[in-house]
Amino acid sequence: MNTDVLTVTLNPSIDRTVYLTELIPHELNRAARTQVDPGGKGINVARVLQNFGTPVLATGLIGGEQGRLLLRQLDALGVKTDFLQVSGETRTNLKLFDLSNQKITEINEHGCPVDARDLASFVQKFNQLLPTCEIVVLSGSTPPGIPDNFYYECIEDAKKAGKKVILDADGEAFRLGLKAIPYAVKPNLHELEHLTGRSLTRPEEIVAAIKDLLATGISLVMVSMGKNGAFIADHKTILYAKTWDITARGATGAGDSMVGATAYALLQGLSLTELAKFAVAAGTVTACKTGTRICEFDEVSRSLGLVTIETQA
Repeated sequence: MNTDVLTVTLNPSIDRTVYLTELIPHELNRAARTQVDPGGKGINVARVLQNFGTPVLATGLIGGEQGRLLLRQLDALGVKTDFLQVSGETRTNLKLFDLSNQKITEINEHGCPVDARDLASFVQKFNQLLPTCEIVVLSGSTPPGIPDNFYYECIEDAKKAGKKVILDADGEAFRLGLKAIPYAVKPNLHELEHLTGRSLTRPEEIVAAIKDLLATGISLVMVSMGKNGAFIADHKTILYAKTWDITARGATGAGDSMVGATAYALLQGLSLTELAKFAVAAGTVTACKTGTRICEFDEVSRSLGLVTIETQA
């Protein structure tokens, strides 16, 4: 089965969002309502691409009854999947939404451990799927048992197969993955600060860090900054894309929506300015949604004119 994009989610989740009139610590809290969504960064990217009418296949590791529930949810959304079933149980991520102040408290599980045999089986599956796609998205955390250099190895395999890779990760997995020189990366500001080992409070500091990444051979760098928009750069141009004022209802999936919109823009051959508008509009629209709900293409298209683009020196 040929597809345009292959997304990899090694640590998927069931995202359970509990809405509370007011979150009172150390007391009995009663839910106003509960929302359950499929979760995991690569899965969110796949959902965006599905909404954008782009052929996409989601793969990764999945286990137990929670994993079967997640697959049923994705099937209902029309997202094609080819996950490796492993022992253990797919994790649950709990999000407590305080309606009184519109703030979220998140509790994420680590995920079930992965043994060496399952890891080897996934590597085989991944390499079998590579010929079917043009772009590979590697994103999200890794469960126990996955070595820190795993994304590096996946990028190496994908590049040998002639595929563009978008990497969206954190910590050692991100740092080591960069050494394989993926086509594009999307750290948020906190992840970029963690990578550089210093606080980046001024635009010129962020731009300097972006230039350092581009100097390694990476073709496209996107630094997401929530309500403050994003810096998006290639080897010719560095853009600052400013979002419009919104009432954020949840940040989950916003960065993933940027990645999904970026993959769409690359497939469409859009300019860097057009790519920046699609990416930031997609992230902003998703931030307005509850739970782990994802932007629709029509919503993003209507919002492109609300994104302000500034070229950086």
